[in-house]
Amino acid sequence: MKVKVISVLEDNYMYLVIEESTRDAVAVDAAVPKRLLEIIRKEEVVLRAVLTTHHHWDHARGNEELARLCPGLRVYGADERIGALTHKVTHDQELTFGAIRVRCLFTPCHTSGHMCYFMWEDGSPDAPALFSGDTLFVGGCGKFFEGTAEQMYANLTQILGALPKETKVFCGHECTVRNLKFALKVEPENEMVKKKLAWAKQRDDEDLPTVPSTLQEEFLYNPFLRVTEEPLQKFTGKTDPVEVLRTLRTEKDNFKKPKERPNPQAMLAFDWGLFNPFLEKK
Repeated sequence: MKVKVISVLEDNYMYLVIEESTRDAVAVDAAVPKRLLEIIRKEEVVLRAVLTTHHHWDHARGNEELARLCPGLRVYGADERIGALTHKVTHDQELTFGAIRVRCLFTPCHTSGHMCYFMWEDGSPDAPALFSGDTLFVGGCGKFFEGTAEQMYANLTQILGALPKETKVFCGHECTVRNLKFALKVEPENEMVKKKLAWAKQRDDEDLPTVPSTLQEEFLYNPFLRVTEEPLQKFTGKTDPVEVLRTLRTEKDNFKKPKERPNPQAMLAFDWGLFNPFLEKK
C-alpha cells in the first residue's frame, strides 16, 4: 500500500492510495480532478473508488467530474450532501480494494456526516493509515461547525484515539505550524511541542508536507488529545475533559494568525460579493 500525498488548493491534501500488486488505486478527498488524473497516469494505476470524508467543497468538489470521466467509479461517504455519492457508508463498515482493507469511522462534529477512513493490509509490516479529513489534524482538530464538544471528545478518545498508536495520520489540511503555535501557547514548557514546531517550520520553509504524523506522536503535542493533562486543565481553568476541549476549541478559534496586509483586489472582490458562490458551497 503506497500513499501519494497531493497538495491542492490553498492548504488542502488529497491522497491516492495504490494497491501495488494490482496497480488499482483509491482516492481520498478528490478535490482537484485534473491534478489527480495526472498522477494516476504517471503512476500507471486504475482509479477504482473515491472516499470522501465530508461534503465541504474543498474535499468533495471533484467528485462529479471524476464520475463523468471514469464510468463506473464508486464514490463512498456518509453524507447525502456529497456530490456523485454512489455508496453511503456507516460506522465500522469495512470495504476491500484488492489487499487494501478500509474501516469507516464515523466522526460527526466538523460536519454532521464526517467519516474518517482507517486502512491497512493484512500481513503487511507497514503501519496502518488513518485519513482523518477535518476531524484530526497534526497538532489540532477541526472546527465544530455542525457538532459539539461532546462529539469531538468521543471522536478523539473513543474512536480515533483507540486506534493502534503506530497508525500514520494523513489529515485534510496543512495547518501544522499554526496548530503548534497555539499548542505552544497552551503548553509553553512542552519540549515535544517546541521540537515538532521547529521541524514543521523547516518543512514549511522547504515547501514540504508535514503529513503523516503518528497517533503516538499526536498524544505528545496535540492539545486536543491531551485534555486530561494538568497543563491543559490549568490553561483552560477546567477539569472535566469535555469542558477542557470546549474551552480549547474556543481559544483556538480566537487565536490570532500573524497579521498579513490584505490584498486590495481581494478586499474589493469580497465587498462586491464575488466570493459568495464559493463561500456558500462551503
